Amino acid sequence: MNILLRSATIIDSNSPSIHLKKRDIHIKDGVIQTIASKIDSPKGAKEIKLDNLHISLGWFDSSVSFGEPGFEERETIANGLQVAASSGFTNVVLNPNTNPTPDSSSDIIFLKERSKGYATTLHPMGNFTANGDGAHLAELYDMQNAGAVAFYDYKSSLKDANLLKIGLLYAQNFDGLVLSYPEELQIKGKGTVNEGEISTRLGLKGIPSLSEELQLVRDLYILEYAGGKLHIPTVSTSNAVKLIADAKKKDLNVTASVAIHNLMLSDNELETFDSNYKVRPPLRSQKDCKALLKGLQTGTIDFVTSDHTPIDIEQKRVEFDNAEFGSIGLESAFGTLNTLFSIEETIALLTKGKERFGIESSKLKEGEIACLTLFNPDGEFTFEKAHIKSTSKNSIFLGKSLKGNVYGCVNNKKITLN
Repeated sequence: MNILLRSATIIDSNSPSIHLKKRDIHIKDGVIQTIASKIDSPKGAKEIKLDNLHISLGWFDSSVSFGEPGFEERETIANGLQVAASSGFTNVVLNPNTNPTPDSSSDIIFLKERSKGYATTLHPMGNFTANGDGAHLAELYDMQNAGAVAFYDYKSSLKDANLLKIGLLYAQNFDGLVLSYPEELQIKGKGTVNEGEISTRLGLKGIPSLSEELQLVRDLYILEYAGGKLHIPTVSTSNAVKLIADAKKKDLNVTASVAIHNLMLSDNELETFDSNYKVRPPLRSQKDCKALLKGLQTGTIDFVTSDHTPIDIEQKRVEFDNAEFGSIGLESAFGTLNTLFSIEETIALLTKGKERFGIESSKLKEGEIACLTLFNPDGEFTFEKAHIKSTSKNSIFLGKSLKGNVYGCVNNKKITLN
């Protein structure tokens, strides 16, 4: 690799000398050689000039699902990583919702091997329990040694409170990160959408906010007792934000994320009965959306995720009650956040979270490995199927007005450009 990025506006608040400045950037063999106002074209370098080019440190997503092994019709690792790279993500954490689920070191090694050679680096999570069945701890230590960055029974509530306690105690021996999905199953029942006025009027079974909050209270009490590192993925209610804020005031080692669609969309969208709006956690009320946005701005919620979940058409184009939960989100992540926040806030959100998963952060300066995202923050557009590169097309943002355009990324000595 030998490239010269011409006239790129840099968005990096951690580098005040170049933040919001327009610079040329020379990258060779995957390393940033020179950052300057004007660089004479180096020998053999390919010049890249793009309209209103902006760059930042590479973006990170803490929750993506692909499908391989077991659900390749939804998304393969190869295509999923290509989608991530073209969407600007240089690092993604892979959910353990495949078949078989990754609950041993050999499973983690398989995923690491399958993901080699791409611009986007894949960081697998392992199951918290064997087979993800909630009965016995999986091989946490062995999986971490093989490359697992955290342990999670994907969107499956852990019924056994004592098992969570034991897992948190055990994982402290090797600084392991445990994830617990906040959903009390008996309260959730057979619900499919947020419980409220709209679900009642439409005749859809509701998932009460209490389902999330009750489980969250339990898990936070266990964390306070046992210690360890806990991450709460995809919170969705205003009271959940308050509970996490209170836990942080106690100095508990807890972080939380929110799915990007839960920031922008409310249960008002359900009027169309479009199964793309069937997600977990469900789209909540507008009050909840506002609380989640505020939680991000105050730092109570630590980072965002696309919660990218490909579902094939056979599982989505059915009656709403029978449709699978989930929406893809990589392709629309930037455009959505850039609609809700300033460009500096958007980039700050997209570059947070690596440290929590033990992933080394990059720096935007000479001599450092190039891990960069290229984009244009301007221009509104309507998100359509033509913008989707995922194998599955189940996007919750189809028909929505978004802002900005991703050009691609530079990482792992490779460049991906749309």
